[in-house]
Amino acid sequence: MYQQIIRELERYARPEKVNILSSFFKTGKGEYGEGDQFIGVSVPDQRIVAKQFKSATFSEVKKLLASKIHEHRLTALLILTYQFASATTKEQEDIVHFYLANATRANNWDLVDCSAGILGKWLLDKERTILYTLAKSANLWERRISIVATHQFIKHKQFEDIFSLAKIHLSDTHDLMHKAVGWMLREVGKQDEKALTTFLEQHINVLPRTTLRYAIERFEETKRMSFLKR
Repeated sequence: MYQQIIRELERYARPEKVNILSSFFKTGKGEYGEGDQFIGVSVPDQRIVAKQFKSATFSEVKKLLASKIHEHRLTALLILTYQFASATTKEQEDIVHFYLANATRANNWDLVDCSAGILGKWLLDKERTILYTLAKSANLWERRISIVATHQFIKHKQFEDIFSLAKIHLSDTHDLMHKAVGWMLREVGKQDEKALTTFLEQHINVLPRTTLRYAIERFEETKRMSFLKR
C-alpha cells in the first residue's frame, strides 16, 4: 500500500507549485524547514489520498513519515487523524502512542497543526502531564504540539492547561511558538473574552509582541489598541 500511496500523490503533483511551497514553508539554509522537499500536491488532494488509504498500517505510515517529501509526511499524519476518528478506544490509544513516538517527523508547522488534535482529543478526559513534557522539549515541533493540542480543550471551555502552557512558552524564542500561543489564546477569547483579558492583563509585560497581536486580533479596535500601546 505504501507504493500505492506514493503513486497516487505523484498523480496529483503540480511541479509548478514546488518553488512557491518551498519558499512559503521556509526550506532555505538556516530556516526552520531547511531541506524539506515538495512535489506540489494541494492539501485537499492529500486529504483525498489519505481517506482513500486510511487503512494503512503503522509500518506503512512510518515509511511515509520517514520521507524527505513534505506531502508524504502530511498525508501520513492525515491518515492517522482519519483512523483516530473511527477507532475504538484501544485503537485510539495505539494511534496516540505511535504519534508521540514519531512526533518529530511532524516537522513543519502545518504538519503539527493538522495532527496535534489527535493528542488533544485523546487527553480530553485524561491526565495531561505529557503536554508539559512536550512543552519542555528541545524539539520545536514537540513544543508546538504541546500548545496546539490544547485547542480541543478550549473548544470545551477548559482553559487551565492553555494558560499554564502559555506561561511556560512565554520565554520561548521561536516566532512559530509565539504565533501558536497567540493563536490558542485567541481561541480562548472566542469562548470567553473576559478570561483571555484577565490572562493578558496579568502577563502583558512579558508577552512577546507577536503573541499579543495574535491573541487580541478579535478585540474591538479601542481595546486592541490599548493593549498594543502597553
